[in-house]
Amino acid sequence: MRRLRVYGRIARVLLVVALGLSMACVFGVFERLGIANSMVRRQRWSRFFMARLSNALPFGVTVHGELPKQPMLWVSNHVSWTDIPLLGALTPLSFLSKAEVRTWPVAGWLAAKAGSLFIRRGSGDSQLIRKQMTRHLQQTHPLLMFPEGTTTDGRSLRTFHGRLLASAIEADVALQPVAIRYLRDGDIDPLAPFVGDDDLLSHLMRLFANDQGRVEIHLLKPIVCQGQERAALAFQAQQAVQKVLFGDIAQPAEPRRAGELIAA
Repeated sequence: MRRLRVYGRIARVLLVVALGLSMACVFGVFERLGIANSMVRRQRWSRFFMARLSNALPFGVTVHGELPKQPMLWVSNHVSWTDIPLLGALTPLSFLSKAEVRTWPVAGWLAAKAGSLFIRRGSGDSQLIRKQMTRHLQQTHPLLMFPEGTTTDGRSLRTFHGRLLASAIEADVALQPVAIRYLRDGDIDPLAPFVGDDDLLSHLMRLFANDQGRVEIHLLKPIVCQGQERAALAFQAQQAVQKVLFGDIAQPAEPRRAGELIAA
């Protein structure tokens, strides 16, 4: 019976994904017919899909703080692929994602049709993506990125890299720091992180084979970008998230040598 329940829960997720595919197909048809597809519509439909996917996941979600009333660049810590539907369900958003996601079956196509921006780390295209992000924000479309550049196990925070935060400065919008925390039995959830060589099916099996976990999403005080340097913005955002998640303040990162790769 327990295995059947797990399969039933996974089937529900797959049904939601099928809904997302049908929505993406509609956008594909619009594109072929030359019908205008506004980003506002894409973000609105994306939120509709994310909300249903979020409801199908085995988490109880509590949101602290207020949703921003103005378009901002959202920056969040990153624990799992589930961060995306959980955050995307809150408000119409676009996401900045690594370029490899675009090649993933189903997920990549859904992300592209939802209006995601893609960056290939280390390829030298950070200036191009920064300009795309700036234009996206100037057109009053909220955008979310994960400045750690990768997922963690939820027990620590990696350095927030600031190169792409220049887009918020150029677009004259604020940063919206977000802290997301997964809990199980009063402690950090060991099942939620999606790290290393994990695969999606195994991850879903682990999640659904256990009781519901809890997720806390903290929408922190926005950070004004005007007149600030991108490195200072990254550090302020990291401090804010660090304080909520772990109660201590991050230390300033050591200066990087000229030419050293700085992740997005």
